[in-house]
Amino acid sequence: MKKKSNTLPERSKIPVEMTWDLDKMYTALPLWEKDFKSLDALLADFMAFKGKLGNSAETLRDALKKSDALERRLEKVYTYAHLKADENTADSRNSSRLDQVTARCAEIEGETAWFDPEVLALPEEKLKSYVDSPVLAFYRRTLEELLKDRPHTLSEPEEKILGTVSDALSTPYKTFTMLNNADMKFPKVPDGKGGEVELTHGNYIKFVENPNREVRKAAFGAMYDTVTKYRNTFAAILDGAIKTHTFEAKTRNFPSTLRASLHDDNIPDTVYTNLIGTVRKNLPFLHGYFELRKKYLKLRKLDMFDIYCPIVPDCEIEIGWDEACRYVRESLEPMGREYCSIIDKALDERWIDVLECRGKRCGAYSSGCYDSVPYVLMNYSGTMNDVFTLAHELGHSMHSYFSHKTQDFHYASYSIFAAEAASTTNELLLHSHLMKKFTDKKLRLYLVNRLAEEIRCTVYRQTMFAEFERMIHEKREKGTPLSADELCASYFKINSEYHGSAIVPDDRIRMEWARIPHFYYNYYVYKYATGFSAAIKFSENILSGDKSKLDAYKGFLCAGDSKDVLDILRDAGVDLGKPEPVESCMKHFAGTVRQLEKGLSM
Repeated sequence: MKKKSNTLPERSKIPVEMTWDLDKMYTALPLWEKDFKSLDALLADFMAFKGKLGNSAETLRDALKKSDALERRLEKVYTYAHLKADENTADSRNSSRLDQVTARCAEIEGETAWFDPEVLALPEEKLKSYVDSPVLAFYRRTLEELLKDRPHTLSEPEEKILGTVSDALSTPYKTFTMLNNADMKFPKVPDGKGGEVELTHGNYIKFVENPNREVRKAAFGAMYDTVTKYRNTFAAILDGAIKTHTFEAKTRNFPSTLRASLHDDNIPDTVYTNLIGTVRKNLPFLHGYFELRKKYLKLRKLDMFDIYCPIVPDCEIEIGWDEACRYVRESLEPMGREYCSIIDKALDERWIDVLECRGKRCGAYSSGCYDSVPYVLMNYSGTMNDVFTLAHELGHSMHSYFSHKTQDFHYASYSIFAAEAASTTNELLLHSHLMKKFTDKKLRLYLVNRLAEEIRCTVYRQTMFAEFERMIHEKREKGTPLSADELCASYFKINSEYHGSAIVPDDRIRMEWARIPHFYYNYYVYKYATGFSAAIKFSENILSGDKSKLDAYKGFLCAGDSKDVLDILRDAGVDLGKPEPVESCMKHFAGTVRQLEKGLSM
């Protein structure tokens, strides 16, 4: 019998209603080109204030307004270019356009690098008078943040150099993206139904969730055998990225890359270290979960490709796109009429690029700008995980929507530290809704299993990544070369510690670091874990029916960058400056595992 063979479709074959509508930004490429060219005039308007910031508070205010106008236009042309590039990473026209605007960003960053040093060079009394001036009241927070940056701000020529080379310093990530998404091809693997399917980053999770162990094993082998062929290349690229982070931290007089990364958000190092310490302390809960998984999968030992498939047997779920949208929409009813009306717009007015196609960037994200809708990129393949991903990314988009609607452009961009709280809150609301909607015992157990997996992957796994990321940065700071052997050995050790004795891993898992794009984001992954911890509290508050708690959460969505992010979260009812939210999350995980074990034993 001839096996079926499936390959990814070209983008031109995807139904238009399943693609995002970037015409909302520019109906024709010449309009984008016009905006791109207008950057020169906007830059000139801002540059006219060079050497004049000490004239008066009014002069500084006007300069800041011109800076905002330039940044706003630059944000729009960049956003469009990167969204188009992600539609098809192999399309040289799209990548060239993105390269063009990225290079212009670097040039502008270099040209405008005089601003901070000139402000900080003002006499102390004049600078204090500016901070207290009613004329600059709107910008007071910005000026206070600038004063905080004084020890890390260089001279004007030095700042110009750093700004000019910023594009070059991003080369490791761009190289990783092209290798990982465009150049690297995977073989076809068995689909468990008598056919074969081309393996991709986008559909890999579907294979390792498959109840057929041979399907899982084949996909795991195909993934890591392919990645291993490029082990030295991936190591050189990641080493280059970590060198860049180290260079930037040292150049700006930070004691470490971690401190440099947390500085802008006023996050103390203890938030990062407390997370790792608290999760480490609660690893026995995770190890107990793996023992439960081993028992009900009826395996003598677990391998790394056995930790994603549902424990609940015979519960494979395929969910169509329309059904997924309906589930997500219903789950968000507790957020109120206004919130849901915007969700309807996102689903009905093509804010979302839905399906995987050849060359499309893998994964999922929410992205937009002040002058666009907050778009969502997905690679939807019909799994329950995809439904939760839709809820997650719409959480980001709604955060952006309300922040942009409420705040002036200057304070509209919320801290990334807070972003994962909004997205994960939506996931938890979806879980609660589906637990009420479904009456089938196996399906409900599947959802409990899935929640346990969500906490495992978002808190335990991301904290493991955070610890590995800190480790490799510290090694590079001490001068240790990050060779493929060094990275593999370090990753395998920490992976074994987190997963415990129930798992005897395939040796190829030591290459997993090579396919994690977040290691290029400079201490990003820990925010998933802290965000999930905050989201547990937020979802409980929303579902309590207490209007004041819902209003506090909506205040968080609308706050943008109007205050320090830890203060915004405290106002909404979560203090991530203390270990308690993470401790509570760990207890929630333990309770979820007990609920799963009880259901399985009945």
